[in-house]
Amino acid sequence: GVVSISYRTLVSSPLSLRTSIGESEQAFGSHPQALGIVLVKDLPSVYKSYRETLLNLGYKYAHLPEDVKERYTDPGSSYSFGWSHGKEIMNGKPDTLKASYYANPVVDTPDVSSALREQHREYYRENIWPDAKEKGIEGFESAFKDLGRFVFQVGCELAAACEPFVSKHFGDTSFSLVDLIARSQTTKARLLHYFPPSLGDVKDGDDEPIDSWCGFHLDNSLLTGLCAAMFLREEDDGQPSVVPSPSPESGLYIRTRGGELTKVSIPDDCLAFQTGEALQLVTGGRLRATPHCVRVGGSFERISRETFALFMQPDTHQKVSATETFGQVHQKNIREALRE
Repeated sequence: GVVSISYRTLVSSPLSLRTSIGESEQAFGSHPQALGIVLVKDLPSVYKSYRETLLNLGYKYAHLPEDVKERYTDPGSSYSFGWSHGKEIMNGKPDTLKASYYANPVVDTPDVSSALREQHREYYRENIWPDAKEKGIEGFESAFKDLGRFVFQVGCELAAACEPFVSKHFGDTSFSLVDLIARSQTTKARLLHYFPPSLGDVKDGDDEPIDSWCGFHLDNSLLTGLCAAMFLREEDDGQPSVVPSPSPESGLYIRTRGGELTKVSIPDDCLAFQTGEALQLVTGGRLRATPHCVRVGGSFERISRETFALFMQPDTHQKVSATETFGQVHQKNIREALRE
């Protein structure tokens, strides 16, 4: 099963978690049953309101008029800041089943040269925020930053707890996992809205692909923080209400290090952290990225899925292999993910 750790222990005695996180190899290690994901429980009570506030705002943003949503897009960053819908390719075709709002919750304007900002526009452009008075999504920017910075803080604390285990796998010992995350100007958060699937979007039963809502992929990050998804149903008055998952088959799926497919549920009061491709690269493949996808699990009207992910990654100049920097790897990946 998924390894879970207490936030209280993470803060008070991080080194005591060395075995449960890494050395047992059941979480981030190379054991065939390792999932590459850890749950953090017993979070401060403020997390509940941060999560609920932003995920509800994500739903409301997705229901704004099209002209309002498009006002906050950034084609110059390959839609890597602000609103993005239908710009990415999933399973060979434009992905219209979900939409995203991207921003760096830690810094609004990365402290880099203009040349570097232009070279890596997907990471170093300024954030785009909706007008503070935009009707229906008031408080969007502050809610995004509140949740993003909270997840970032927990992620940095988890990185510190992982350090003794991860550092022995680094090919280059001149840096630490904590430094790569905490000092980075490339942190990126993604607020996700999965549109209600229609009968035409998915196949029935066993014919439905396991990655029908989000295709199998690896994150670019060192670590990715994930919130539990929230399912919202549009009621007759147009307002959303929280409902349980509409299908036991719906949700996040991960392949273990041994290739076994496992459905992973994140409790509402927990955060999950999984390993990304940058960690796999800087450890020379000793710690592998976590392949994952999202399944619809049937067709259901009016029910959307809202969630939030925070990608903690190195700066673009950081060498992640003998021949490539993180920026070079990411630009190669994004060319594959977007329409040419």
